[in-house]
Amino acid sequence: MTDGEAAIRELVAVLPAGCTWLRPVTGADGAIADFRLVAVSAQEGDVYGRGTTRAGRLLTELYPDIAGSVLWDMFCRTARDGVPGGPTEYRHVESRAGVVADSRFEVSTHPVLGGVLLWWHRLDEAQRRLENTEALGNLGWSEFDLTSARVSWSPGMYRIFERTTEQGPLPRTEQAAMMEPDDRGLAEAAWQGLDSDGASDVTVRFRIAGGVKHLRIISEVARDGEGNPVKIYSVVQDVTARVDSRTTIELLNDQLRTREMTALAEHRLAAQVQRLIQPVPREPFALAGLDAVVNYLPAESTVRVGGDWYHAQTLPDGHVALAVGDVAGHGLDAANGMAHLRFSLIAWLSIGILDPGTLLAHLNRLCLQLGITATAAVAVYDPATRTLAWARAGHLPPLLARAGSTRELGRPDGLLLGADAGARYPVLAPRLEPADLVLFYTDGLIERRADDRLAHVLRHLSEVSAEPGAAPLKRLRDLLHRASPHDDTCTLAVRVNGDAAAG
Repeated sequence: MTDGEAAIRELVAVLPAGCTWLRPVTGADGAIADFRLVAVSAQEGDVYGRGTTRAGRLLTELYPDIAGSVLWDMFCRTARDGVPGGPTEYRHVESRAGVVADSRFEVSTHPVLGGVLLWWHRLDEAQRRLENTEALGNLGWSEFDLTSARVSWSPGMYRIFERTTEQGPLPRTEQAAMMEPDDRGLAEAAWQGLDSDGASDVTVRFRIAGGVKHLRIISEVARDGEGNPVKIYSVVQDVTARVDSRTTIELLNDQLRTREMTALAEHRLAAQVQRLIQPVPREPFALAGLDAVVNYLPAESTVRVGGDWYHAQTLPDGHVALAVGDVAGHGLDAANGMAHLRFSLIAWLSIGILDPGTLLAHLNRLCLQLGITATAAVAVYDPATRTLAWARAGHLPPLLARAGSTRELGRPDGLLLGADAGARYPVLAPRLEPADLVLFYTDGLIERRADDRLAHVLRHLSEVSAEPGAAPLKRLRDLLHRASPHDDTCTLAVRVNGDAAAG
C-alpha cells in the first residue's frame, strides 16, 4: 500500500458523510470487471447498515444487481476516462425483509489516484422528514437570493400556495398581487424591519385559489462579510384554521399589533432620515481648543422617534459652534423639522452670524413659519480666550463639570422656539478652564419615571472631571449610554484642551 493510499484510507474513515474509495479490478482483456472497496467511511452505513466491514470486498459481492446499472457505467467512465460523474439521483429497489424497499440517493464520483472516490447522500429519508414536518405544521420554507433574484421553495410552500412544482415558485411580484390590500402596509413594515434589524414576524392574508389564507411569515436576512444583505430565508405557516377560531379579543390584539407595526415602520424611516441628516461619529473628535464626543440613542419605545439634533463645527475664523435641540412631536414630522433647523443654523453660521442670541432669534422665526415648536441651546466657543458664549430657547441649560464638581452654566431667559415672534434670547459668556467638561443634552437623558436620572448624570460628570483617566470623553459617553423609554436622547460633550489627558 502506497503512502497515498494510506492517506486516503485515513481521510475517508473519518469523513462525516457517505464516502467510499474504489479501485478498479480488470479482467484478462484489460477491461474493468469489478471494483474493490479499499477505503470506507465509518460515519455512514449503506442501506443494509453495513459500515467499515465492507472494506476489502468487491462491489458486485456486496451489491449483485449493480453491474450494468447507471451507477456502474458512471464508475467505469470515471475510472477509465478520469471524468467526474454526477451528481446523479439513483433509486435502489430492495425486496429483502428488514430493508427499506425503495430508497433514493444522490451520487457523485471523482477520479483519485487511479481509483474512484464515491460520494452519496440519501434523499428519501430527509425528504420524508421534511414533508411530514411541513404537512404536520402546515409549514413551508423559501429562500430568496438578492443577488440573482432566484427563489427556492420547499414542498410545503407549493402545498400552501396550491401550485405544482412544474409551475415553480411564485415570483415576488405575483405574491404581492395576491396579498390583501389592507395587509400590504404591514408587509412593507416587515420589509423595513428586515432592512434595520435583520428579522421579521408578521401574519398577512393572501387570496389563493379563490379563498383567503392567513399566512404567518418569519423571515431573516443573511449578510456578507461587509454587512450587505445577500439572502432572505423565510418560514411560512398556514394559520388560517387558528385565525378562524380566534376570539374577538384576540382579533383586537391583532389589530393593535398592526397599528404598532405601521408605527414601527414610521419610526425606522424617521430614524434613517436622522442618520442621513446628522451622522453620529463613533469616536471622540477634535475641534479648535476642544475635544468632543456625541451620543445619540433612540427611544426604547418603538413608536416614538423624536426630533433631537446636534451640531459641532470649527468655523473658518477659528471659533467653534455647538448646539443641541429638540423639535416637538415624533415621527417623520419631527425629523423633517429637525432637518430644517439644523441646516438653517449651518447656513447662518456660514455667512458669519456668530451671536447665539441672534441665531436663536432666526430659528424662532423659522419655527413660526413652519408651524412647529422646538427647544435649543446654541453656543459659540472662542479658543483664544476660552470664552463660551451661549443662549437657550426653552432648553435645559448645559452642565459644567470642573475638578470633581458639577453645576449648570446658568439659566438665562428664553422662550421655546415658535412660541412668540418677539422673543429675545440673552447670552451668557462664562470663561472655561483647561480640562473643563461641558455637557449639552436633550431631555431624554434625564426624564425617567421613578428614577432621579439627573442626580446620576451629575455624579458621572463629577467623577470624570475629578479623575479623567486616559480617555475621559469615551468614559463619560459609556456612563451616559442609557436609552430613555419615552424619548430619544442626544448628548454633546466637550472637554477643554490644556492638560496631558486625551479624549
